[in-house]
Amino acid sequence: MTLFRRFRVLAAALALAACATAPAAPYIAVPADGWTPIAAQIRPVGLGLLPGAWLAADVRFAGGVDIVSPETTPLHGLSDLKIVDGDLISVTDAGDLVRGRLRLDRRGRLTGLDQPRLRRLTLTDGSPIIEKVDGDAEGLAVTATGDLLISFERRHRIWNYGPVARPTARPTAVATPDFAFPVNEGMEGLSAAPGGWRAAGESGGVWDCVPTGCRTVVAPPEPLLADADYRTTGLDRDPSGNGWFMVQRRFRAPSDVRARVRHMAEDGSLGPVLIELKHPGTVDNFEGIAAVATAGGTRIYLLSDDNFSETQRTLLLAFDLPATAP
Repeated sequence: MTLFRRFRVLAAALALAACATAPAAPYIAVPADGWTPIAAQIRPVGLGLLPGAWLAADVRFAGGVDIVSPETTPLHGLSDLKIVDGDLISVTDAGDLVRGRLRLDRRGRLTGLDQPRLRRLTLTDGSPIIEKVDGDAEGLAVTATGDLLISFERRHRIWNYGPVARPTARPTAVATPDFAFPVNEGMEGLSAAPGGWRAAGESGGVWDCVPTGCRTVVAPPEPLLADADYRTTGLDRDPSGNGWFMVQRRFRAPSDVRARVRHMAEDGSLGPVLIELKHPGTVDNFEGIAAVATAGGTRIYLLSDDNFSETQRTLLLAFDLPATAP
């Protein structure tokens, strides 16, 4: 989340890089034990002007939408996503869990998001999260057993909210990397891994965790990665079982905002760029990634965080990779 907070950029750049001036997320009380429908308009989007979007050979754009919701609703600040049985599962950096049904056309292209709804995340005592310092959710994972894990920054931790189909109101703490993350640069990447989960820090570092603890896969660099570097903002398991897909983001003042997708191996090494988004094409603050198996290979979904800013957008984009990729 910290990428844009360190800069005061020109008004034209705020449409893409406005975290620094984004207003505090409003708190709207939601029943902790149920889902609340949220109004949203869905608008189609493409990849914009060339050469803004670069796709590796055989990677195909498979549709995109802009999820528009009134400023007074909490359907903003979406920080990660996973896809479960055709449903989008997301978290917000204001402390909400979001769910909606993906809408695909007859060709399988993304055309919408139906029935968006949310529920307030809770503390371990079952009370709803109210303070920003408690609710800055940045990553989520669904384990092999179907449990929902959520990583938070500011108060860095990973909590288990139980079955993703029926999240519990009393989460439990699980193993978290033993590293002093910067206050606002935490575990943006979180994904299922063999026997547990994998966490990736925004400013560097990769860890594999099991219930008994975490081990370092890639040590954080010294110095830590800066905004001008490509930094991790999302992670999901390759449905083939061979590694992970990672989304990274870069910002260079005043308006050079970019996002890219790469494949990560078991040892944390990264493969070539598969997708890159930048000006003058469609680009925003992409923080979420999900990978889903398809008949022809893998579907990648990317989600952007609008930071509750009217000059940014909540974009959901889809891309198809062949079975031979990466």
